Amino acid sequence: MTREQQIPDELPGPTIKWIYHLSRIIFGGWWLYSGVMPFINPAWQPLGQEQPAIDFSVAMIDSGLMTWVKVAEIVLGLLILANRMMPLAAAAIIPINFVIIYWNFVLDEGIVEWTFGGLTILFNAILLWPWRRYYWPLLAWRGRPDFSTKPGIQD
Repeated sequence: MTREQQIPDELPGPTIKWIYHLSRIIFGGWWLYSGVMPFINPAWQPLGQEQPAIDFSVAMIDSGLMTWVKVAEIVLGLLILANRMMPLAAAAIIPINFVIIYWNFVLDEGIVEWTFGGLTILFNAILLWPWRRYYWPLLAWRGRPDFSTKPGIQD
């Protein structure tokens, strides 16, 4: 069989890279915009259409937690756009994404909300995949502690 006749089992690397970078730019921009907009005009913070979503959003705003979430969105959005500290940035957005997904699928149901919830899951998965080798060690059932003062992993 010639090389031209062979069919690859998976997408070639450049295609995955383009999908990753396009997703990174869209998702990072989305996070940056979402983080900045309430600081520009507090009325731009979406509260939702359903009463549970509105109550949840107002409680986060009144408690001051929303400000911290928005600052985190700005910092993580900038890191994602700059493609820096990606293993940390991609993992750090997961807890916020759980809240976003819950808000979109449970508290404020609708086609637009479900679409944004689904895109959140998709973009997060695309951003995590290239960095998976950094996460596998976190799943060690019985890891070996390193009590040295040296930076990095000592093997």
